[in-house]
Amino acid sequence: MTRVLAISAGLSQPSTTRLLADRLVTATRGELGDETAVDVVELRDYAHDITDGLLTGFANQHLRPVLDQLHAADGLILVSPTFTASYSGLFKSFIDLVEPGSVQGKPVLLAATGGTERHSLVLEHALRPLLAYLRAQAVPTAVYAASADWGSDADLNQRITRAASELATAVRDQPQHERTDPFTDPVPFEQLLHETTTR
Repeated sequence: MTRVLAISAGLSQPSTTRLLADRLVTATRGELGDETAVDVVELRDYAHDITDGLLTGFANQHLRPVLDQLHAADGLILVSPTFTASYSGLFKSFIDLVEPGSVQGKPVLLAATGGTERHSLVLEHALRPLLAYLRAQAVPTAVYAASADWGSDADLNQRITRAASELATAVRDQPQHERTDPFTDPVPFEQLLHETTTR
């Protein structure tokens, strides 16, 4: 089964960030079909856990399943509100906890919300470079929704549809490699010790 995970970094409830995430999820599910499992995670619900993770260096039992979901997903939808011309601190703090390699080569749809169209470059100047650093495969169309887009949203719908189609294509086209848990078949300690002593 194809798995897509949407991450919403909205701070308020309800939030336009979550609203945009939901619309992107609906469009993506429509492109990929009913056999797709799509989950939405609101980082607001994990704010304390994310802070604890940054302070301790590891994710607690509440946050760990989210990071595992992210690693296991075939595609990602990442949506952040815009603060001071960049992604939110909550969004960046969560990304800082993502293990290196977890999103490498993974198809990602980038999206952001903000009060005015002037902040739309957050997608190209903040989010896209961040995902390039993580070596994820960001789809060409990123979606920005300003406050004005929610009143007459024909153009927003068009962008959502195009981005969802690109994500679905990238998810379908990626090689199906088997994801294995490194702890399911551990190397015995005696073998590791022997290899160390024979060097």
